[in-house]
Amino acid sequence: MVLGVWLVLITAGLIAGGSVFDRLTTTGSVRPDAESQRAEARVDRLQPEGPMVIAVVGGRDVWDPALVAGVTAITGEIRAMDGVREVEDLYGAPGGQIGADTRRSMIRVELAEGLPDDRRERLEDAVAAALHRIDAPEVLVGGEKLAERAFADQAVADTAVGETVALVVLLLVLTVILGGFVAGLIPLAAALSTVTVTLLGLFGLTALTEVSEFTVNVVTLLGIGLAVDYALLVIARFREERDAEPGAPVAELLARTVATAGRTVLISGLAVAVTMAGLSAFAEPLLGAMALGGAIAVLLATAGGLTAVPALIAVAHRRIPVPSPRRTVSGPGMLARLAAFAQLKPGPVALAVTAGLLALSTPFLFAVNLENSDARALPASAEARRLQEAVQRDFRAGQAEPIVVVVETDPADAAVRDYLNALNTLDGVLRIEPRPDIAGPVAIVDVTPRGETAGQAARDAVRAVRAVETPFPVLVGGAAAELVDYRDSVAARFPIALLIVLLSTTVLLFVLTGSLVIPVKALLMNALVLLATLGTLVVVFQWGAGDALLGFDSWGAIDVTTPVLLFVFVFGLSMDYEVFLLARIREERDRGQGDRAVQAGIERSGPVVTAAALCIGVVFLGFLLGDLIAVKEIGFAMTVALLLDVTVVRGLLLPAVMSLLGDWNWWAPAPLRRWHDRVFARPALPAHTPGYRRGM
Repeated sequence: MVLGVWLVLITAGLIAGGSVFDRLTTTGSVRPDAESQRAEARVDRLQPEGPMVIAVVGGRDVWDPALVAGVTAITGEIRAMDGVREVEDLYGAPGGQIGADTRRSMIRVELAEGLPDDRRERLEDAVAAALHRIDAPEVLVGGEKLAERAFADQAVADTAVGETVALVVLLLVLTVILGGFVAGLIPLAAALSTVTVTLLGLFGLTALTEVSEFTVNVVTLLGIGLAVDYALLVIARFREERDAEPGAPVAELLARTVATAGRTVLISGLAVAVTMAGLSAFAEPLLGAMALGGAIAVLLATAGGLTAVPALIAVAHRRIPVPSPRRTVSGPGMLARLAAFAQLKPGPVALAVTAGLLALSTPFLFAVNLENSDARALPASAEARRLQEAVQRDFRAGQAEPIVVVVETDPADAAVRDYLNALNTLDGVLRIEPRPDIAGPVAIVDVTPRGETAGQAARDAVRAVRAVETPFPVLVGGAAAELVDYRDSVAARFPIALLIVLLSTTVLLFVLTGSLVIPVKALLMNALVLLATLGTLVVVFQWGAGDALLGFDSWGAIDVTTPVLLFVFVFGLSMDYEVFLLARIREERDRGQGDRAVQAGIERSGPVVTAAALCIGVVFLGFLLGDLIAVKEIGFAMTVALLLDVTVVRGLLLPAVMSLLGDWNWWAPAPLRRWHDRVFARPALPAHTPGYRRGM
């Protein structure tokens, strides 16, 4: 019956979930009520402008008669297209631009406003095809909407490639870990079921809010990883229960498995889901969709671990082999050996690991450059990125995009002249240019800052412009202002998200362990992993240390959304493994192991954690095969976080700190302790598990 319900959900996911890709949109990263967004909306009303298609034609003398004739013929053809509002080129219309090297010219094609998306896309394609027929060595065509489509297409392609390769490799790894093909299929089936039904959930989510292609990438990655983690934990516990009592009925073994490992899966899933929900504290549309989509994926992975995986085990338990004799006598696993070393010298180990993680975090703390992704986040070979680089280099002389200032009063007023003079004297301002022919008592002023569009100088200029006092309303927008608004919004709401994570983690770990010390310790260790991961990300992606190895061209920044997403994902997955280990440590303590509870718990759960980290690492590494730098950042960062978490943190720092704290690990105020023991009482556990074998 359980598998039948999942089959119905999977079928619905295959039918409706596949349509989700047709309903994805490019979700804005800045909340709609931000000043930069209100300024953009005001400018759109004052100077309506349709979607633009931009072309750069180069490689020949711009005054070559044949080139002039060819461009003139093509632009004439484009002007005749239904839906084209205006065409500007160097030869047939005012406003044409010539590049700094005098061997490139720009063509700007403005489309009509308000075209339906499907018609606009067809028209963009027709315009681009016509422009590509220009006989020149270099013809680059792009524009904001074309770049968004290129980003979306690349995101979908990266998802397909990353998941396909990851799932194939994952099946091989699972077959080796679990000792059989059928056994390896169980976690993979759980992962595929989670992803398929998650797509169904995202399909429903598109009716409520905008969902971006990037959301699908990240959410499916998270769903696969957690589903495999939970399946491995349940299978490992089932084999342990079966080894302890070989003749017991399968139903009884599964009941004990779900009562122990299932409890761990439930608490872990709730912890990760609530952590994902912490993203909803941020007002940005992209993060809101990511929060809902991520919560759906986590809850489905948890439901699969509690229902689908036990049902699959019940059907295929005879095909799940016992651990091989070689593995069961090979001694403690990697984590157990690391833990034994850490407990021998807990002080020096804890100090060295903490210092090392803090050292790794210094590039992020002191040198990070966070910017909004644009065409530069596409592969270096992408036409949209090459066009943007050519425009910036040859037509803007490397100058930043202007800060757009909307002045809501009569431009002829003396106060406006004084205001413009004040703007012109601000540090970091290169020049100001009022726009002509604005209807109504309002002025639009383009303020060009020094430095790069999203650089520190431009951001400082935005704040300086906004700090100028005026007797009339002013709105400040533009690309640099959007980045300032995003960073300020995230910084203002980060304490709320942090509070959600702190409270949920504390409550759930208290339910699991009965301790208030363990949650605090877990949060501090997770913070160290996050900061060290972000520091490594800066070195590899912002500084370009990983360009050749990972196959990308650094654009000198980290996507501004990446640290926020990693805050949630790293905390969530770190909690995953924290719960895995602490659940077994607590069991061993309840069995009377005393001081050996940490070592014994890690010996029993360590192989599961190691195997789960290896599998989810395969999934994350699969996303390094794509070409979107933002997706590569997430995949790489999560791989680094897993490596740090499962080795130096869970293997060394956790046991070292627990040894140092001793009985204080389990401290809680007496009233809370009594309440916990009464409400969350566990069944009595035997002092040891007969027939227990190490390993998976």
